[in-house]
Amino acid sequence: MKMTVTPLKPRNPLVAAALHRQAGSHRRSAGAQRQLTKRELQRELLKERHPDT
Repeated sequence: MKMTVTPLKPRNPLVAAALHRQAGSHRRSAGAQRQLTKRELQRELLKERHPDT
């Protein structure tokens, strides 16, 4: 009794890359935005304390 194995369909290499890619918004996250504004505020407050720099 002979068994014939049909070959698998070839996979599309672009689909695997697309599935593993982390796609998302191109904006800063809310936490990153808060950190940025906090750093900017600290920078401004330091300049107020030391206006000569």
